[in-house]
Amino acid sequence: MKKRTVLAAALAAMVALGGCVSTRPAENPEPKEAAKPVVLVVSFGTSYNDSRDKTIGAIETAIAEANPDYEVRRAFTSQIIIDKLRERDGLEIDNVEQALDRLVSDGVKELVVQPTHVMSGFEYDDLAAAVDEYRDKFDKVAMGEPLLTSDEDYGRVAAALIKATEEYNAEDTAVVFMGHGTEHESNEVYTKLQETFSEAGAANYFVGTVEATPSLEDVLSSVMLGNYPKVALEPLMVVAGDHANNDMAGDEEDSWKSVMENAGLEVECLLRGMGEIPDIRQIYVDHVADAIASME
Repeated sequence: MKKRTVLAAALAAMVALGGCVSTRPAENPEPKEAAKPVVLVVSFGTSYNDSRDKTIGAIETAIAEANPDYEVRRAFTSQIIIDKLRERDGLEIDNVEQALDRLVSDGVKELVVQPTHVMSGFEYDDLAAAVDEYRDKFDKVAMGEPLLTSDEDYGRVAAALIKATEEYNAEDTAVVFMGHGTEHESNEVYTKLQETFSEAGAANYFVGTVEATPSLEDVLSSVMLGNYPKVALEPLMVVAGDHANNDMAGDEEDSWKSVMENAGLEVECLLRGMGEIPDIRQIYVDHVADAIASME
């Protein structure tokens, strides 16, 4: 029997049994549920699991609670950390490109990208460039600002840090914050934050950086000039990761703790990322709100 005859017989049998055959999609298929808008929270990342949960995780949770109509997703910019977490802990975290590709694949049309960066340095520039390449794939896209952007941000950050270190704010104690530092022009944020502390009357608060200026030597000079016998050291970073645990609080002779102790100072290290401070998290929440408002 020829193939055409067999097919015709099969069709006739199905009709006789009350069946039907369609060679095209239904005229009115069930409408696909629209994907929720997304806030993509982008961080450098950290391999310190406890600090990650208390900082990056806490910021993401605060953003999610403030924006119930949005889905909150995570991406890291450090591929080294992403690879380490996968190999060590079996934890899968997208880099920025993977996260953006996933959003497009999932049919997301409205996107807010909120970095947890302290400033708009090289990493922020790279993130903004990556997002720009995907703008035509979404109906609405907005970038949230880093922690220290507006004059209001500086005032709020200084106030939050002073409040969080209240128990160390004494006449005999210098409260020192260690930032990362960068060759980017945005490194000026550290000087501006120092000026903000001074304007707030916090003369015993000092800001330095690991890789730029003000340097450890600059900070130590200021502390010694002020005749402070005690120092409270804390990272000016969202996460208390490698820099905080090693460059700041490590036992090596070139750590900030060791250098200050060798100068005759009594040092206490506070291994707390800024993401653990509720008032700092609220600044990120407000930046997301501003970004959402800019799309409307």
